[in-house]
Amino acid sequence: MPKFHSRLFPSILLLFIPLGHTTLFAQSAPKAAAAPTAEQALDLAQHGRCKEAIPTLKRALSATNNSVDLRKQAAVLGLRCSLATDDRDSAVTFLQQMHKQFPKDPDILYMVVHAYSDLSTRSSEDLARTAPQSTAALKLAAEAYEMQGNWDEAQHQYETILKRDPQEPGIHFLLGRALLSRPNPTPEMLDRARDEFQKELQVNPTNAGAHYVLGELARKKENCDEAISHFAQATRLDNNFAEAYLGWGYCLTTQKKYEDAVAKLRIAERLMPGNPAVHFALGTALNFAGQKQEAQKEFAIHRQLTAAAAPTPPPQ
Repeated sequence: MPKFHSRLFPSILLLFIPLGHTTLFAQSAPKAAAAPTAEQALDLAQHGRCKEAIPTLKRALSATNNSVDLRKQAAVLGLRCSLATDDRDSAVTFLQQMHKQFPKDPDILYMVVHAYSDLSTRSSEDLARTAPQSTAALKLAAEAYEMQGNWDEAQHQYETILKRDPQEPGIHFLLGRALLSRPNPTPEMLDRARDEFQKELQVNPTNAGAHYVLGELARKKENCDEAISHFAQATRLDNNFAEAYLGWGYCLTTQKKYEDAVAKLRIAERLMPGNPAVHFALGTALNFAGQKQEAQKEFAIHRQLTAAAAPTPPPQ
């Protein structure tokens, strides 16, 4: 008789036992502890027993038959517990549900902002600890310096990466962006930035952002032929690049190609309808194209969006 492997035998044996008799095995197994109720899970979380509470809080949050108040408490305590135990997968699960279920709740949105910031900080610390000299770590440091307005140090970080590997995709673009972001960049900085964007396209010809910025630099020098070439390439690489369509429309208006300008600006309007500059540019092109009524509609939208974006004056 062939011998069955001891690990396989129980599962093989079950295949030959009628379903009604499988309870013989179930009776000998120890009973699993009952999962806590939602209310018990809230109490566990409030007393720091987070690992026990998190699974039930997830279920409580996703159960639509629970009251809004209960689901909100489950969300808040579940997220806090996830962060306290560094359970990042659970934290993301709670955040996704919070976005879905409470998209306009100010208290929830406040927590979400801080939670994402916390998760971002933890991941950046992981990167700095595990690979401090990696390209990713240096890029992250450079971006942090940019946010602080420390342009010299940001530039130094990007240049350090390029000394190591001048062909690293994306770095010439980031360096060029940092140079342009300085307050009142000098003509020399503008030339250096333009050179970096051109180098980026040598490394990565599909960088739509580099084409767009080169187009903007050319447009501001009133070189619309060169600008349109870059804007067109940017939109071929990314047909949702609204800013490139806007720049293209500006140039076509400057060249008095009003109907063509309207066509490009209509695309920009569809892609970013809340941008006042798009509606003003479109209104201008429509006005020159002889479409006065349509132009007035766009100017009215521009005024509404501009007024809505204006800061509210402090109470007297």
